[in-house]
Amino acid sequence: MLAINNLNLHYDKKVGQGKVQDVRQIKSATQVIFDLSLHVNAGERLAIIGPSGAGKSTLLHYIYQALKDQSALCSQRQDLVDNLSIYHNIFMGALARHHWLVNLLNLLRPFKTELNNIASLCRQLELDQPLSKKVEKLSGGQRQRVTLGRALYQQQAVFIGDEPFSALDPLMAKRLLNIVFAQHKSVIMVVHDRELAMNYFDRVIALDKGHLVLDSHKKTIKPQQITALYQQTTAT
Repeated sequence: MLAINNLNLHYDKKVGQGKVQDVRQIKSATQVIFDLSLHVNAGERLAIIGPSGAGKSTLLHYIYQALKDQSALCSQRQDLVDNLSIYHNIFMGALARHHWLVNLLNLLRPFKTELNNIASLCRQLELDQPLSKKVEKLSGGQRQRVTLGRALYQQQAVFIGDEPFSALDPLMAKRLLNIVFAQHKSVIMVVHDRELAMNYFDRVIALDKGHLVLDSHKKTIKPQQITALYQQTTAT
């Protein structure tokens, strides 16, 4: 599905917040990813782990740009429209499936079918709030589930998530992860919960200071390697 060979990425404040480009293009930038090679296969459930600042989000957004036509992104930034309702924020995931006039009419008066579909999705996400409620009034965990709902509503083959469950308790995270797995052929996700990554994903890769330091399938993962990686980072 995706082959990455000797990838170098950098971050440059002059280019813009969160802008990632090839390090060879702007020499003054701070390098974030170093000579990384990675093959991602269709149908895989791939977890990306590593300590803070390891380059996980940078790599994930690069992957999203490469697979944009077939993937849905659930970003840490959320990018929710605070003065719009839960319903409208989730419906945004379906904008590309409809004519602009249909989207405009739905903004003015939500369609019954879409209302029913999004209400059903919210029940799956354990988001027990009125669909008309503005997202600015939601808690952090509720906002995260609205962001997840919008990504699911895109109905793409590939789900790309940047710590989509970080504000949720571990049990709920596992339940929602199963929903993501059920609705997507492939899943690529930055995961902050190491146990979740090791027990629920087919393959785990780990980054440290922009370098790929681990690439293991579920059956060959050695927990002590992952523990040592985080301990080493804490010690330094």
